[in-house]
Amino acid sequence: MKFGIIFANTGPFADPRYAAQLGPAVEAAGIESVWTVEHVIWPEQYNSVYPYHPSGRMPGAEEMDMPDPLIWLAYVAASTKTLRLGTGILLLPERNPLIVSKQLATLDKLSGGRLELGIGVGWLEEEFKALGIPFARRGARTDEYVEILRALWSGESTDFSGEFAEFSGVISRPTPTQNPLPITVGGHSEPAARRAGRLGAGFFPGRGSLEEISHLYQVARATAVDKGNDPDAIELSAGHPEGIWKEPGRKIEELRAIGVSRIIFPAYQLLRPDFETALASFKSDVLAAV
Repeated sequence: MKFGIIFANTGPFADPRYAAQLGPAVEAAGIESVWTVEHVIWPEQYNSVYPYHPSGRMPGAEEMDMPDPLIWLAYVAASTKTLRLGTGILLLPERNPLIVSKQLATLDKLSGGRLELGIGVGWLEEEFKALGIPFARRGARTDEYVEILRALWSGESTDFSGEFAEFSGVISRPTPTQNPLPITVGGHSEPAARRAGRLGAGFFPGRGSLEEISHLYQVARATAVDKGNDPDAIELSAGHPEGIWKEPGRKIEELRAIGVSRIIFPAYQLLRPDFETALASFKSDVLAAV
């Protein structure tokens, strides 16, 4: 079982001093990856429903620093050697695919092949509106942008004509160190699971019970089979279950039994009561149970 930290670029870890401390410390502790989150802007008023909190609102978003995920990961990459660098998730339909292909390939190249690209379609309609990007058909836009990324990462002359982008005879270099660069699809719906089966090397449902996660994973695997992809190549990540700190062995085995190979914890759990104590507790209570 692998372990990761999500919301890594928020709270105190948005500060360069603590970001520089986080990377080497979790790497030394045996944590495999850090995962960033993303919003380009935050509207003061919004009607969209945040799907990961009972209130439908993202707690503290208006006051929270949230650095650009790729720049933050590049900063952390410079002070680490083996730590995997994940986006959990990158809002792919909000980004120009030619520009982001360059950014992602550059990060993977400079980090020695450590990028874990997690993508999602987004939920905040008001953010799309502010960026001048249609909220409708953002799923189809995401699928097309993945196709563009993979074509450009070949380093060869590329032509493309689709619903959302068109270009011919373009070359983008450097190419990623990883070939192919792994793509994890985030989301807690069946469309997200099917997208993982079609396009992804991984699936990260952001919420759900063991039964719900297991169902979605089976949807992803069935879609992979239908598309001629290897279902066993889809790595399943999941958020930490309630009570894992008290019963780590049993909780880890419950997740392992449904196919989970990476458990991802919120970064704020490393702040209680303080960073050093929480990290030591994680090593002695959770990692020791693996």
